[in-house]
Amino acid sequence: MSALKRILWALLLALALLAIPRLSGWIAGLFDYRAVDPDGAFAWISVHHIAQALIVLFIIFLIGRARPLDFGFTRGDAKAGRRYVLLFTAIFGAGSLVSHLITILTGSFQPFPYPLTAANVAGQMGFQLLLSGPSEELVFRAFAITVLSLFIRSRLLKGKVSAANLVAAAIFGLAHVNVSFAPFSVSYSLYQVAMSIVLGLFYGDCYEKTGSMRYPMMMHSISNIVMVGFTIIATLVLSPR
Repeated sequence: MSALKRILWALLLALALLAIPRLSGWIAGLFDYRAVDPDGAFAWISVHHIAQALIVLFIIFLIGRARPLDFGFTRGDAKAGRRYVLLFTAIFGAGSLVSHLITILTGSFQPFPYPLTAANVAGQMGFQLLLSGPSEELVFRAFAITVLSLFIRSRLLKGKVSAANLVAAAIFGLAHVNVSFAPFSVSYSLYQVAMSIVLGLFYGDCYEKTGSMRYPMMMHSISNIVMVGFTIIATLVLSPR
């Protein structure tokens, strides 16, 4: 396959991957959550991620009927997976604690964006634990890297990073850019986009080394739980009595 065809296939896949969250958002927007989630803290985003996962699972099912591919549904290398998850958790947990302390000391801390009711905290933490990692890793690692690897097989940085992983991480970062068409506007947090790309590279590396999606799913959920958990705790401590 020529370089031009590889680029075109990568762009086509990127557009499809970026369209899936938007389609999932449209589906989630069909329902009224005010009775169960009046503050909008967890219901819409939960339905969004469930719809996102179902869409990709359906696409994987269709692909499997035409060409069986390994999307990492097995345990893979469990020993390597456990080691990767434990090391990631220790490093990310320490880094998150330091970053939260820095934001607090510099006055740039952003508190939890919803009222700290039991329902909001439980709903948000439940979403982060059970849905964020599984849904997003299914889309941006298991599906994206597997398909990208079919036509992008080179490795970069002296063979340490696959091009498929790098492209998937870049698409994952772009997925955190909010684009509106009526009227047209683009909004994003540079920190969030950059962090998504960096974390995406680690998730993808774990996926490729273990051959299983379950370990990057764990890492993704753990990172979100740690970040949101620290934010909730700091909000409780810093909020006026």
